[in-house]
Amino acid sequence: MSAPLLVTRDDDLLDDVMRLAAAAGTTLDVAHDPPSALRGWAAASVVLLGADLAPVLAEQAPSRRSAVFLLARGRAPDGLFRSALAAGAGEVLELPAAEAWLVELLNDAADGGARGAWTTGVVGGGGGAGATTFAAALALTAARTGPALLLDLDPLGPGLDHVVGLESDAEVGIRWDGLLGSRGRLGSRSLRDALPSRDGLAVLTWAAGSSTSLDGGTVREVLSAAQRGNDTLVVDLPRHLDDLLGEVVSRCDDVLVVVEGSVPGVASAGKVTEQLRPWATRIGAVVRSTATSVPADQVAEALDLPLVAELSRQRRLAEHLDLGLGPVHSRRSPLARAAAETLTVLSTGETRAPRAVA
Repeated sequence: MSAPLLVTRDDDLLDDVMRLAAAAGTTLDVAHDPPSALRGWAAASVVLLGADLAPVLAEQAPSRRSAVFLLARGRAPDGLFRSALAAGAGEVLELPAAEAWLVELLNDAADGGARGAWTTGVVGGGGGAGATTFAAALALTAARTGPALLLDLDPLGPGLDHVVGLESDAEVGIRWDGLLGSRGRLGSRSLRDALPSRDGLAVLTWAAGSSTSLDGGTVREVLSAAQRGNDTLVVDLPRHLDDLLGEVVSRCDDVLVVVEGSVPGVASAGKVTEQLRPWATRIGAVVRSTATSVPADQVAEALDLPLVAELSRQRRLAEHLDLGLGPVHSRRSPLARAAAETLTVLSTGETRAPRAVA
């Protein structure tokens, strides 16, 4: 992707947008006429179309693409919306009112915001299945190859900053309590900079004892910013879904159900899986096995799910978490190996033959 493209002959608009681009830490390609604009149209990460050239450019029928925004200084006249639609613009931004929004948009462009994170939801098939710990292991492993974000949507969970070993850093970062109820566009870089992070992994979780409830507007903005600004997004989901959480599930590329390999575990996971099916595109099973548990392939078959990974018991896991070492302290541990195998399976789309990770 090339730099953002600004299309205008309006010197005042040009000055305003160049100032905002500088604040966002990015540069712009500028086109002063439709032929120049059309040459850079497809490759630009974002197209900012000035109101002065919108009608004439619309007559050129530029190719349809995403991330086209029409810019107007002051209130946009009614006729401008018709030109915006004809030129393929999704929104009309009125300056100076939309300046903060535009800075965040350019921030995302500067930070490679077009890449789009691979998004995986993780949910426990029953209480104590270990879904939160596996979500943390998955995110920590993914962060070794690119920026990752771990998103905690379960306020009753243990707190993901503690699980990944970031609890001591949480005081310098924001939690859900500081974001809920906020308004306006949230930039991907702004979100990562505000969160506690280490070694490529940022975490958004809950304050201890929080009684705050999720609100739809904030969750949607956080999810969008997280997907724009990371290579991998892992979402720790509660077992009981409402419409908002169902919407989050629908925006996941994969959802993994962590199942205890027992008859009660399968029965409980079956109910969770049925909740997910109306929302999820792809669902897979991660089975926790012991010497006496139901074979992992039979668990997956009973749930009518592909088997993604099989996870054996990890000794001293609780101790490692209490010491702040995280669940993948050793890359040879069962969690680390199962997380790495899961990421491979998700990236290739191929399920595996059952084999316990020892």
